[in-house]
Amino acid sequence: MIRESMKWPTELLLIRHAESAYNNLRQQKDADPDYRKFQLLFDTERSHADLPALANMLYQRHALGCSDRETRITTKGEHQARLTGRGMMTAGVVCPDIVFVSPYLRTMETLRLIREEWPALRDVKEYQDERIRERDHGLALLYNDWRIYQVLHPEQGALSDLVGDYDYRFLNGENIPDVRQRNLSWITTLTREFAGKRVMTITHHLTILATRANFERLGPEEFKHLDKNDKPINCGVTRYVGRPQLGSSGRMEMQDYNRQYYPNDDTPFRADPSVKSLPTIAETKAYQDKCAEETVARAKKRPEGYVPPY
Repeated sequence: MIRESMKWPTELLLIRHAESAYNNLRQQKDADPDYRKFQLLFDTERSHADLPALANMLYQRHALGCSDRETRITTKGEHQARLTGRGMMTAGVVCPDIVFVSPYLRTMETLRLIREEWPALRDVKEYQDERIRERDHGLALLYNDWRIYQVLHPEQGALSDLVGDYDYRFLNGENIPDVRQRNLSWITTLTREFAGKRVMTITHHLTILATRANFERLGPEEFKHLDKNDKPINCGVTRYVGRPQLGSSGRMEMQDYNRQYYPNDDTPFRADPSVKSLPTIAETKAYQDKCAEETVARAKKRPEGYVPPY
């Protein structure tokens, strides 16, 4: 007998944020001859005397200049997000009942732009959830590069070599099992509060991999293989569907992985004039600041001893 209900959402969409300034920074470093020399020395002669000076020079040259939480998306990323929103709507993707978003700027910008092209999504309840944020890279965030970090902190490099990438926890940061554990907590919330609902999530590549690993009970080696060979792409859409007939309480089954709704080339985005744009994050903040200033100004004009009529 097939059950009509289960503990899982009907559908779960996992979308990685659009291309960010950090993703673009990696491309810039890959094109830098000095960085290529640094990589070669790092991989073949870690004790080379020139490596620390080279690492420090590259750290200064390629500094991102902002925290991980405040990293924005690029112009190319804006196009990816808009085309993804428009493509999902055109393809007939059913509008979700709830949207979860990582509280990082690049994920919130991605969601805003997807909503601009998919108007029905604008009225859907949104929750910002810290449990689906990026992995905390701790002290390594200062360098925006794990190789540079390890050269300038050789004891951390030695520890990473000893325990491996999966188990290494960045100083003041997290390792992959930490990400999987908070992801499990979030999955528990989905089963407890959103059974039978359609859920969309705008998040980061490790959260998507952690969700997949937890659903499919993947071990460390399988996780590392996915991270190296089949990493979630920017704005790639992964889709899970709840199957009541599977397992004792139903099960989530993957239907799409890394589905892409934008072209691989740099075709410029063309706005749909019939779709009214939403305010940007900066415009929303400016409006909130203006309202706060007006509230303070009105309060100063009130007579002493004034009591609000409510």
